[in-house]
Amino acid sequence: MKRSLVVSLVVIGLIAATISFAQLPHRLHIPLITRSPVIPPADAISARLQVAAGFAVRLYASGLNRPRLMAIGPDSALYVAERGANRIVRLADTDVDGRADGINPVATNLLGVHSLAWHNSNLYAAGNATVWRLRDNDNNGLFSGSEITVIVDGLPNDGGHSTRTARIGPDGRLYVSVGSKCNITVGCSEGDPRRAAILRYNLDGSIPADNPFASDPDPRRRAVWAEGLRNSVDFIFLPDGRLWATHNGSDGLGNDLPPEEVIIEVERGKHYGWPYCYTAEQGPVPPGAQEVRDVRVPLDATFTSCAQATPALFTDLAHYAPLGLDRLANGDVLIAYHGSWNADETPRDCRVQRIRVDNGAPVAAEAFLTGFRDNPQQECGGAWGRPAGVTVAPDGVIFVSDDRNGNIYRIVPLANP
Repeated sequence: MKRSLVVSLVVIGLIAATISFAQLPHRLHIPLITRSPVIPPADAISARLQVAAGFAVRLYASGLNRPRLMAIGPDSALYVAERGANRIVRLADTDVDGRADGINPVATNLLGVHSLAWHNSNLYAAGNATVWRLRDNDNNGLFSGSEITVIVDGLPNDGGHSTRTARIGPDGRLYVSVGSKCNITVGCSEGDPRRAAILRYNLDGSIPADNPFASDPDPRRRAVWAEGLRNSVDFIFLPDGRLWATHNGSDGLGNDLPPEEVIIEVERGKHYGWPYCYTAEQGPVPPGAQEVRDVRVPLDATFTSCAQATPALFTDLAHYAPLGLDRLANGDVLIAYHGSWNADETPRDCRVQRIRVDNGAPVAAEAFLTGFRDNPQQECGGAWGRPAGVTVAPDGVIFVSDDRNGNIYRIVPLANP
């Protein structure tokens, strides 16, 4: 009888604790039980998309307007930059069924919001010309008014690539990628040294004294950390502090040139070739390789030889259009290939690609998530789906955003990936 009473009290206590935690603001919610990620029943997405062996893919959320890059919040919920709606949404799974409970907008009127990054309980978001810091001062799960602070404003936004991505480096600095104004610079001038570059700021938007061009006569160039990057839509920092970025090559050189520079190791003050030169090797780029000339663009006084350019670490087929990326626990990298919209002969696939990494270096590429096109001849610009962002959660679950049809996919590892 006493044992039965003890069991009953324990059960009642667990129920009370669950209710207590559920009533807390979402940013303080702590799961009571750690369990393996749930895999919902098979659905239309698992029937359509093919994921690598050892993983299962399901629909996590739908009905978003051009979702792009994502981040896992301190509350373990998925936050998404909904670029088509100029807002940030929270996609939580409070009932732990493997699907989002709903779409919960937490910040609005952020023009062109494209990327998200959490740092010290603050959310940093980047839009067309602005980087914001969002701080939930009243702990109500929403960001509005004085809780949204402009950190960097006036980024060049006069045409061409319009997405901006902001990340916080291990040095506590704010890094921002800005794409080029032009597809190729013949007859087109960038007009601003912050174009086709990765910029670096202090967290208050000021210029760090150790930036490579901190004393440049042109105040705009003082923010530049590295240049010659036509369009590095996303980048990550490795545990050892290295910065790896994706890069979109130019069009007009045929179906196979230039190879897509899918992993570039970005370092202080270096130039990565665009628009004068490109990495010509396919796959792992050997040490000592030198970029080759794009003869459409004449050299000038600031760039006189391809020897000034730093090659990529790893390339893939031209026109894959790599966008968002993230890193698996074993060091491999997943990259969302947006796919070609104007390949000259053979349209390039839209997929998530896995880049195998060995001893800290990318060594091979293989398909990870496919099935977005209706047939191999279809351009991705008209495909059923188009992956844009990849985010790996602490429990190993992978989220992929699809800005073509507004879906978020959830990929669960079945074993050690």
